[in-house]
Order: sequence, then C-alpha cells, then structure tokens
Amino acid sequence: MLSLGSARRYHLYRGVADMRKSFNGLSGIVLGQMKGALLSGDVFIFLNRRRNSMKLLVWERSGFVIWYKRLEQGTFELPAGEGQSCELTWDKLILILEGVQLGSVRRRKRYNRPD
Repeated sequence: MLSLGSARRYHLYRGVADMRKSFNGLSGIVLGQMKGALLSGDVFIFLNRRRNSMKLLVWERSGFVIWYKRLEQGTFELPAGEGQSCELTWDKLILILEGVQLGSVRRRKRYNRPD
C-alpha cells in the first residue's frame, strides 16, 4: 500500500542532492551523512540545488519507494535551522509541497497528547 501520513517521521536532508541519484545513491546519503535508519519506515527528503525538485525515499514492507516531484515554476522553501538534516512534521511537509511561505504560517492552539 502506498501511503504517507502523520504517523510517519520525516527527515529533510539540508544539503544538495543530485537528482540523478536513485535508491542506492540516496540510501548512501541517509546512512553516511544523515545517520538514519533506512529500514525504519521513516521518510527521507532530498532537494536539488535549485530547490525545484524533491525526492522522498521510504522503505515499504517489501522494498524501497521513491516519490519524485518537479516544479514547473517556483521553488521549495527550506525551513530555518542548522545541521545536515532536520525532522519535519507531516503538516510542514504539506505546506512546503504546496508552496506556502513557512514564515507566514500562524498555528492555532491544538491538543497534543503527551508521549
């Protein structure tokens, strides 16, 4: 079943990824630079230098899946932060994909269940 949603964890690679990379190349970035667990079911997000292409790499039950989006116009916004990678929420990923300016988003108070 192909699915993404709020139950998964999302990790954004803040460096530049070569969009010619496929499963093995992106997996190498996850292991070598992001220090991520490839088979965890987490989603790893990569952007190109111009920030107009995005790849999502995830392990499904029987193998890797890559989702690829290329914008015809505009760029994806990187959230503020430092370091080689950062964790995103599902909500923030959707805002980035839809082109919403992250600095202009104002969130209303919601219940968060304690962990």
